[in-house]
Amino acid sequence: MALKRLGQILIDLGLINEQQLPILLEEQNNRGGELLGRVGISMGMFSDEQLGEALAEQWNTKFVTLYDRPIPGNTVKLVSEPMAQLYRVIPIDISDNRLTVATADPQKISIQDELRTFLGYDISVVVCTEVEIDKAIEKYYSSDSESVESLVEDMGRDKALLDAADKVGSGRDGPIDLTGAEALSESAPVRKLLNMVLLMAIKDGASDIHFEPFETEFRIRIKADGVLYEMVPPPKHLAFAITTRIKVMANLDIAERRLPQDGRIELQVGGKPVDLRVSVLPTLFGESVVMRVLDRGVVSLDLEKVGLKPEMLRLFREIIRRPNGIVLVTGPTGSGKTTTLYSALSELNDIEDKLITTEDPVEYDIDGIVQVPIDAEIGNTFAACLRAILRQDPDRILVGEIRDVETAEIAVQASLTGHMVFSTLHTNDAPSTITRLRDMGVPPFLITATVEAILAQRLVRRICTNCKEEVVPSSDVLADLELTSDKIAGKSFYRGRGCEKCNRTGYRGRLGLYELMVITDEMRDMIMRNASTEELRNTAKRSGMVMLRDSGLEGLFEGLTTAEEVIRETILDA
Repeated sequence: MALKRLGQILIDLGLINEQQLPILLEEQNNRGGELLGRVGISMGMFSDEQLGEALAEQWNTKFVTLYDRPIPGNTVKLVSEPMAQLYRVIPIDISDNRLTVATADPQKISIQDELRTFLGYDISVVVCTEVEIDKAIEKYYSSDSESVESLVEDMGRDKALLDAADKVGSGRDGPIDLTGAEALSESAPVRKLLNMVLLMAIKDGASDIHFEPFETEFRIRIKADGVLYEMVPPPKHLAFAITTRIKVMANLDIAERRLPQDGRIELQVGGKPVDLRVSVLPTLFGESVVMRVLDRGVVSLDLEKVGLKPEMLRLFREIIRRPNGIVLVTGPTGSGKTTTLYSALSELNDIEDKLITTEDPVEYDIDGIVQVPIDAEIGNTFAACLRAILRQDPDRILVGEIRDVETAEIAVQASLTGHMVFSTLHTNDAPSTITRLRDMGVPPFLITATVEAILAQRLVRRICTNCKEEVVPSSDVLADLELTSDKIAGKSFYRGRGCEKCNRTGYRGRLGLYELMVITDEMRDMIMRNASTEELRNTAKRSGMVMLRDSGLEGLFEGLTTAEEVIRETILDA
């Protein structure tokens, strides 16, 4: 049955009249589509409680008050504080396998599905006010907030969990009880711990979550801003249950423990789609699991936002719009190469052009672009896929990575036949990419005929703005950066002191450093003469190329990052 519009319900309940509704709708439009109820409250047309009653009527559920309703502690514990904060819900009752939660936003219908996925209960929703949600979170969670640490401590003391784990076995000394293993992986403490780790990682903007078995412990580490941080390790006897739970979520074979496996978990977290790419690797002491977090709600595929300086951005835009050629983005794993290329493709994504990508794996879905996943096991390699793509009448092609001479040669041929090709390589800087292509077996005359530009990039951590403070750099740091006293005259250096917002690290977010080398006629002559990397670098610098180290120093002097980060991520130019 179709829902009655909220505006009509407000009129039916006598909260507004027919003349006030158009005024309310116009104000909502002026505020960029803010929720109608919130607009009405801010205009003084009705109260929080009256809006709650109207929303309950609209969604055919109950309106409840929380201030006079005691909630049992065991019910509150079913939803962790991170989950309550993220979804803005309070658990108020549990009956059989049905959990009732109160929310001020019943219109977010995905909440029920997401909580069902995380918690394993059927979910019923009732309505309360936003103010009561805030007060209930403060009342039930802030005083005795359940953390990963306290949950792990409770699990370590849980004798029933220990007995169940002993019955299942670890697989090292004998066979595993698969039925018992699956039941243990579905137990409330294991689900709760994994859910809390996932939510904290996603909330903190983590890129990877590592679950690592060792002889005497089972580690969980989270990578955020390119650095790994260790969490409190769960009991070693639950390692198998936790990895089994992950494999169940990723639809992997829980009976197979001798071979690597790859899978995918698709979640909705706070209304945003999140993909988790799961890699399982057998080790001496069990299975190591790494989950790559691809939060499509966070990534911004916009060239304006990747961090290129205005002049470099103008030049890069001019290059990617050329009708044919090869543009390479280079840097180590995790340096943002894929995001830069996706941003370029998003900008080129016009109805007049056909864009095709071949990737391993396809990380983000972009409407209007044909994206092809690589599967080497069935022979669908980059080279094989690229051959087929050329028969699909593309204008621009993205090859996820040039890994061998065969892929390089086909990319060159695609460029020579009138296509613009984008790809990535793993090299230290832009000039050394030419040497890498030569070493792979690409003839110099084909390099000069096709390569238009090479963009090298790195990511350094940004200083946390909440705890930023000025600092005097040591002489060793200045020596490493080759900075003399006259070069730093009038300059200030900063660091993050460490606070709750940055997990005491002093850093929050990352900053891109870039080095764009445009292939000029002079450089083409040098490539034909097999000039060295150093000669190419010096020529590029004379042509105005900003080196990675210089890009880092700009960020340093602007107070965006620290000297230690610039030293860590950039190499000295000889």
